[in-house]
Amino acid sequence: MLIEICVCTFRRPSLADALQSLGKQVLPERATLRIIVADNDETPSAQDMVTRVAQDLPFPLHYVHAPSRNISLARNACLDAAKGEFLAFIDDDEVAPPTWIADLYTLIAQGPYDAVFGPAMAEYPDTAPDWIKQADYHSNVPTRRNGAVQTGHTCNALIRTNAPSFAGQRFLLEKGRTGGEDTEFFFRAWRAGGHFAISEDAKVYEPVDPARLNFRWIAKRKFRSGITYGRLERGRLSLAKAAASLCATILKIAYCLLRALLAVFSSTKRNFWLLRAVFHAGVITSILSVKEQELYG
Repeated sequence: MLIEICVCTFRRPSLADALQSLGKQVLPERATLRIIVADNDETPSAQDMVTRVAQDLPFPLHYVHAPSRNISLARNACLDAAKGEFLAFIDDDEVAPPTWIADLYTLIAQGPYDAVFGPAMAEYPDTAPDWIKQADYHSNVPTRRNGAVQTGHTCNALIRTNAPSFAGQRFLLEKGRTGGEDTEFFFRAWRAGGHFAISEDAKVYEPVDPARLNFRWIAKRKFRSGITYGRLERGRLSLAKAAASLCATILKIAYCLLRALLAVFSSTKRNFWLLRAVFHAGVITSILSVKEQELYG
């Protein structure tokens, strides 16, 4: 049984730590491991470092140059390079404990599920603002909606490559610079009949970049999340329901702004409600079909 791990990268020195943590994985019985690195830079800037780190890994590593500064292109390159029964995804700035793959595999085999997701836990520096640490805006924890796991993220995932729900699925290139391409990918697979689950044990850890420890960066991420959420929902709504949803979302923004005003002297509560308003503003943007802002690349 072959399990492969996809790591897409773009000019991040943290890739070395990520790969070294993958080299310490304790595999399930009868399993072998292969690592795929997709370098999204125009030039193969990560190749030398990947080659150097690979020499000390107990598992084979396959390097792919996927230029274009489009993360969807890099993820699709991993799909093309994969040949095993299972394909995992982890970010190039994350570190996985030795039991990570085994924990994901144990759950996906129990289902059987088409994909399982685990939490990506943020590690904050001491200098991080208290209001950010208290709300933990940078951790990525998969959730259920109406009792079902409908989507997930490539920061921590394992998919069954031969599942019918993933047959022919690709990451959308038009979302490769705006973000949300992974949420859309998994939601599409779910609508194709996929069965997903969440492993609370299969955690990975991500040291937070100090450049992301501010209201502006978090607001951009929340706005993008609102757009992604709204567009996934919009495909299921009639014109009348979309209009009703627009009115309801405007009311939600007004409510969030009122709560923020009432909590003006508490940075934690005030910013929470302001960011909720930003999220709903993203939902409105999706309903009105406004072009998404490119956040990456």
